[in-house]
Parts: sequence; C-alpha cells; structure tokens
Amino acid sequence: MLLLPYAIKFSFYVCFQAIAVYFNLYYLIPRFLEKSRFTLYITYLLITVLCTASLIVTGYYLGAFISGKSFEAIYGPGTYCLYYFYSNALPSTLASTTLAMSIKLTKNWIQTKRRQQLLEKEKLETELNFLKDQFNPHFLFNTINSIFFLIHKNPDKASVSLAKFSELLRYQLYECNDRQIPLINELLYLENAVELQKLRLDNHIKVNFQVSQAHTAQLGIAPFILMTLMENAFKHVSKHPDQPNWITITLHIHQDQLDFYVGNSTSYDTFTPMTPYKGIGLKNVQRRLDLLYPEKYELEVECQQNSYEVKLRLQLSELVDTQIKQPQPEIIYK
Repeated sequence: MLLLPYAIKFSFYVCFQAIAVYFNLYYLIPRFLEKSRFTLYITYLLITVLCTASLIVTGYYLGAFISGKSFEAIYGPGTYCLYYFYSNALPSTLASTTLAMSIKLTKNWIQTKRRQQLLEKEKLETELNFLKDQFNPHFLFNTINSIFFLIHKNPDKASVSLAKFSELLRYQLYECNDRQIPLINELLYLENAVELQKLRLDNHIKVNFQVSQAHTAQLGIAPFILMTLMENAFKHVSKHPDQPNWITITLHIHQDQLDFYVGNSTSYDTFTPMTPYKGIGLKNVQRRLDLLYPEKYELEVECQQNSYEVKLRLQLSELVDTQIKQPQPEIIYK
C-alpha cells in the first residue's frame, strides 16, 4: 500500500508529460513555430507546461487520498504545500518538453540539410545535362552546315566527312554519357572533329594540331570541354586572300595537369572582341568548368586585332574505372 502513492505520482508524470510533449511536437511547433509565429508559440507552450504541471500536482494529492495517509507519512518529514509540488513538477515538465523539442528540431534540421543537398545535387545534374544537351545541337548544326557546303563543292570530301561525322555521332550517343570519360577518348574525338572541320576549309588556311603526350589512359575529363574551344577557332578564323590564315591547337599533359591552347587568325573588319560571346559556346564551357572543376581550372582569353587566343589549364583526376570500353586506334597527331 506504501508504493501506491508513488505509482500514482509516477503515472501522472509519465502520462501528462507525454501528452504535453506530443502536443508541442505535433501541434504547437507545426502550427506556430514553423510558421514564425513566435509570440503565440511561446505563450501556448508556457500554458501547456503550466497546465501539465498542475495535472501532475493532482497526482500527489490523489495518491495521498487513495492511500489514506498524510504526505509526511508517505514522503517523510517536511513542509508540503502547493508550491513544493509545483517546484518538482514544473521544472521536470519543462525539461522533458525542451529535451523532446530539441531532439525534434535537430532531426528536422538534419532532414532539411539532407533534402537541400539532394536538391542541390539534382539541380547540378540537371544543369550539367542541360549544358551538354545545349552543346550537342550547337555542334551538330555547324557540322551539318559544313557537310552541306561540301556536297556542292567536293562530293568526295563530303563522303569522307559523313563517315567521320557518323563516328562523332556514335561517340556522342554511346560513349560520353558519364560525367567523366577517359581522356584518350576525348582526344580521339577532338582529332576526328579537327579533321572534319579541315575538310571544309580552303587550302590557304593552315591548321596545326599537336598533342605533346598521348599516354593518358589513367586520366578522365568531362566530355566536350575541349571541343567547344576548338570549334570557336574554326568558326571565327580569318579568310584573307593575301595574308596568312592559321589555326593552332596544342595540348600538353604533365602528370594530372592539362594545358590546352587554341589560337586563330582573325579579320579585323569582321571580328570584334564580343563576337565569340554571342553564341552559347564559350559561356557554356565556363559554366561547366565552374560546376565540374571549381578552383581547379584557369581560363584566359586574349583578343587582339589579328588573333584570338584561349588558354585553359585544368587539373584532372584519375578515373575510378580506367578501362576503355572499346579498343582505340593509335592517334597520329599532325
């Protein structure tokens, strides 16, 4: 019979504090705190804590009433009054409510951070896919125009260009869907693209394409990063009848550092410093570099009266799976 008052008191603590905790977590917080109604939330929370403490205090009196004993007989000598019981019930209720609220808010914060990270990752993937999809039609449009030009000028060259064009399409469709591809594949693609571009050029435009090191099997690169810079050179090269017209493309690899240079002669009458920026090409490359290689690249653009030069320095990383899907032919750089 002596344990009955303690059992009643304990049950009042557990039941009413649990009700207060759930009422705070699933009603007050979503309805007021999460909607930034802080004054109302604090007011209702204090009322909830006070009411809960009052209900718990009744457990002391109910236990003494049912057992038929005085507080001194149950709890020992002391001064037992309403203030004494509140001094126990109120801090305990406030502590349990605060602890549960802290756990809940911490859990919500962690879930929110994870959701934000997932959304940022999805946004990044979406933006990268959009930028890559934006490039492909840009390249295809220019290439189809070149082949159309060759059909009327030189059908034999047009046939060769169609064969190379099919190889480029195969590369785009099947070999460059990952965020990183083997660098050797990108170089092969770049060489084919240069040869395709050369088919439509006049003989008085000199093209110099050099790669200082071809042993790149362990390194990876984002697809189409180098391609756009090369394409701009062919797009804006000068066509002087009595002056040198040239395009120079060099690529040097030292360990994991790639140095890529593209330069071309320009016509001052038709070329302005803003010309290369009118299309999506260079802006596309800069945006993709910002997303894929933050603080790991340097891009310099130098525009002069008779030349336009782009220098890219890029820190590459090794591929997790460096195996090339298909055997690659030997690259012959000209």
